[in-house]
Amino acid sequence: MEGKEEDVRLGANKFPEKQPIGTAAQSRDYTEPEATPLFEPTEFSSWSFWRAGIAEFMATLLFLYIAVGTVIGYKRVVAATPVNSNTCPGVGIQGIAWAFGGMIFALVYCTAGISGGHINPAVTFGLFLARKVSLPRALLYMICQCLGAICGAGIVKGFQKSQYETYGGGANEVAHGYTKGDGLGVEIVGTFVLVYTVFSATDAKRSARDSHVPVLAPLPIGFAVFLIHLATIPITGTGINPARSLGAAIIYNKKKAWDDHWIFWVGPLVGALLASIYHQVVIRALPFKERS
Repeated sequence: MEGKEEDVRLGANKFPEKQPIGTAAQSRDYTEPEATPLFEPTEFSSWSFWRAGIAEFMATLLFLYIAVGTVIGYKRVVAATPVNSNTCPGVGIQGIAWAFGGMIFALVYCTAGISGGHINPAVTFGLFLARKVSLPRALLYMICQCLGAICGAGIVKGFQKSQYETYGGGANEVAHGYTKGDGLGVEIVGTFVLVYTVFSATDAKRSARDSHVPVLAPLPIGFAVFLIHLATIPITGTGINPARSLGAAIIYNKKKAWDDHWIFWVGPLVGALLASIYHQVVIRALPFKERS
């Protein structure tokens, strides 16, 4: 019997049990990063703090310029296309979705090393709830994002004022045939998808295990924005970004742009809250780890 046990031991060492696919790197050392302090006075004297705010301002400005410009251009081409024409009227919903998603991909890649590449108050809010950013930084980002969105939409109007006024200024509203509850629901779910993707793509634990994760992070975020737009453009025009909705509404400044505007704040913030809870409590189980 002892000989047989020794043979089994040697065989087990010679042919170790294979790890499940995707877990080969789980033996790497990893330390959970400490939560960001709620208030850090030294931030105000740091140039990197203000530089991050400027980066968020510029990124959101460029995002609104490309996104709203694409929407206006598409509506203009559709209006000029004969009803019975067999030609494709502009870029279509897919093209608009690609403009939003592609621009987010590019801008997150450009600003991730400076500000984290939020470009969205809902994303900032979700990361703040998860203690990834401090309160002053979150407020600075949200203010800069909103100001950038206003300026971006303003530049579009400045270049094509008559078309901007005629084709709705890219402002969000609940489409005919849908209720305000429908609009609120799709905004909550859409923002949940986006913020959950942000959490997953930038997770510190995955970054420690897989060196390629930080490089690839902008790709799934941009692709998530693209897919969300495909699903929700026909319903709300797709908000999932309060700064984007605010900037377009302020520059367009018509009654229909303000009637449903609350939906594009409440929906994204609730979606970000739910995504933060899901990732931190369910996926990462951080409260239980701290307790143990």
